[in-house]
Amino acid sequence: MTPSATYRLQLQPEFPFSAAEDAVPYLASLGVSHLHLSPVLEAVPGSRHGYDVVDHSRVRAELGGEEGLRRLARTAREHGLGLVLDIVPNHMAADPRHNHALREVLREGPASPYARWFDIDWSAGDGRILLPVLAGRIGEETDRLRVDGEVLRYGEQEFPLRDGTAHLDLPELLDAQHYRLGWWRLARTELNYRRFFTISELIGVRVEDPDVFAASHAKILELVRDGVVDGLRIDHPDGLADPARYLEQLSAASGGVWTVVEKILTGSEPLPAGWAVAGTTGYDALHRIDGLFVDPVGATELLGGYRESAAPAGDRGGYWTATVRRAAYRVVTHELAAETEHLTRLASRICAEDPALRDHAPWALHTAVRELLVRVPVYRPYVTAGGPCTETAEAALDPVAVSDAKAAFAVREEASAVDVVRELALGRLGGGGDRSAFCARFAQTASALRAKAVEDTAYYRYVPLISANEVGGDPGRPAVAPEAFHTFCARLARDWPATGTALTTHDTKRSADVRAGIAVLSQCPGPWTELVAELTRTAPAAPDPQLAWQAWQTAIGCVGFPPGEQAGRLEPALLKAVRESGLFTSWTEPDPVYERVATDFVAAGPAAGTGPVRALLERFAGTLAPHVRANALGAALVHLTMPGVPDLYQGTEREYLALVDPDNRQPFRQPPDGVPDDEKSELTGTALRLRRERPEVFGESGTYAPLTASGPAAAHLLAFCRSGEVVTAVTRLSLRLAESGGWRGTELALPDEGAWHDLLTPGRKFTGGTVPAAELFAERPVALLSRAGGSGAGPGGTAGRV
Repeated sequence: MTPSATYRLQLQPEFPFSAAEDAVPYLASLGVSHLHLSPVLEAVPGSRHGYDVVDHSRVRAELGGEEGLRRLARTAREHGLGLVLDIVPNHMAADPRHNHALREVLREGPASPYARWFDIDWSAGDGRILLPVLAGRIGEETDRLRVDGEVLRYGEQEFPLRDGTAHLDLPELLDAQHYRLGWWRLARTELNYRRFFTISELIGVRVEDPDVFAASHAKILELVRDGVVDGLRIDHPDGLADPARYLEQLSAASGGVWTVVEKILTGSEPLPAGWAVAGTTGYDALHRIDGLFVDPVGATELLGGYRESAAPAGDRGGYWTATVRRAAYRVVTHELAAETEHLTRLASRICAEDPALRDHAPWALHTAVRELLVRVPVYRPYVTAGGPCTETAEAALDPVAVSDAKAAFAVREEASAVDVVRELALGRLGGGGDRSAFCARFAQTASALRAKAVEDTAYYRYVPLISANEVGGDPGRPAVAPEAFHTFCARLARDWPATGTALTTHDTKRSADVRAGIAVLSQCPGPWTELVAELTRTAPAAPDPQLAWQAWQTAIGCVGFPPGEQAGRLEPALLKAVRESGLFTSWTEPDPVYERVATDFVAAGPAAGTGPVRALLERFAGTLAPHVRANALGAALVHLTMPGVPDLYQGTEREYLALVDPDNRQPFRQPPDGVPDDEKSELTGTALRLRRERPEVFGESGTYAPLTASGPAAAHLLAFCRSGEVVTAVTRLSLRLAESGGWRGTELALPDEGAWHDLLTPGRKFTGGTVPAAELFAERPVALLSRAGGSGAGPGGTAGRV
């Protein structure tokens, strides 16, 4: 069954299955059809996210165990709701204390039946697994190591001992193990197991092995067969060796339940047509929706103001493309150095074994790997060694990328290593053995590089309009024209009608309502730049102007935080931002002096609860409030009525202001009884109930048609019709609209001349072929019209809360 809408709940020990069960009546009343649960399998004790799985065979005890999950499913069904589960096929926690499979590999080495579970390069590291867990070099940490029976302990960590080695002296004992305990800093260059991005605490799982797939999915598939689970969300498919094959296998085993993948699409990149899924989790939709409410001209002016005020170097925040490229070089040569070395070893072995490929020096192959990786414009190519190579895959390593990569070589003949690496990466030199391993690992490394270079580095360096710096977005071109949006929606309705769509997730750096407040700045770049200059004169000095620029934008977006919460929420988010950017400090090489100045600046400036700085921010925010409202309501309504299955993140049915994890992952709290709906929750409930009651309009057979406005302000009105029955109309760029004199006779052409009822204002209706925009938006900056009357009635209708 395809959901009409899903509601994401972040399960954690502070919000277990029983708490979710208590929330079911409230969530059912909203109008969603399914609860979307974060991972539920056994994870590291105390985990607040569940992506660090340690046992695929058990439902997490801290959440209430399997009985708690089944009870939640029964309660949900009693209220007409199903369950969608987030599952994690790519990685597990690298924690041998709790991860039985890894513990056995450490004990028995490559002979362990569990050795096939993990991507371990036994040929590196003298045939031992590097475990980068020590606070210092081994010689400095020996006193903290102790043998306890058949276990080696280091603080709270424990590692199994190889049989027959417990009696040895410590130096001999350490050398006798199938693993090597090492300083955590060695992970960057010496790690010999595949991990999740650059997180050594998460070890990659070889789910492409049929036995590993069966063992790691048995419990999930049992829950599907038993009717406990109705749909699946697949975390990070780009980490898998062969995503297409995995999804085919999963679809066959699950009976084809509704499944979406957390696939990040770049620009116009399509989702591979052959994937056995309903679509993505919705970051592609998020980018298009947000872009509708960004003024392209103002964004360009804002960029100019940013460059003048913050004065960033061109490749360190001044220009988007250059910033991404420099960040990619940094990541591939530092954070992913071990992964690059692994690819070089594979390529060297392949070349050594094939007379036609010999005499490519390891350094040349290493350079070729590096230069091609940084030029992959998407997360990864989708090919298997020896299989067909699509045009899309070829485009990921096109002739321009090859030519540019060869420019790194001084000798033309040595640059031919680039051709060898490209052919291996595209699987054109045959399959099997190291060739298949190289093809898969190149793609897996490319996805990790893209994520770390773009999402976790460039997004924190290039900051002219930080609302555009969201996963799947394009900060270099933040605005999306209505025509482009309509084209995107028409394609979804045709090719992926049951895809997921989203505005806020557990991974968004800023919630949709925060982004709505910041996006308005693209409509007033001049006043904003003047405000920054005034704030700079008034507030304590920032350690660098780039931090100041994004800190002030963050403060504007979060001006609605409850009193007393500004510092406690802004400071961690902005400290994370400067560490991720890596320009002046970082997670692994922190600069305490810089960080202290940064936190002092944020506390006394952007996060100040009182004083002249707070007065300036609140006064400016007050002038923008009507336009922030238009952005937030417009984005919400478009999201809830466009093609696809909308996913609501917990709490976002109301105004929801949140920053990056952990700020956005607090335990869910439903509104107390008696608290009235706000304007956004009224809109959300109306749209969700309409979707639930009219599946023929919004479901997979529903159609999408753009509607045309005419008049001097037509560009400020975006409208579309679903299946000829429901019209969505929203106001775009309302500040620019007001400055230009309002609607001035602009009209919207409705699908026909019949009666259209305004579901957001019961009793209000329109007749005739056109409606004046000023009349359409007289009550609010958005409208939801239905030909059928009030079946999805709004605040006072029969479909209100139960």
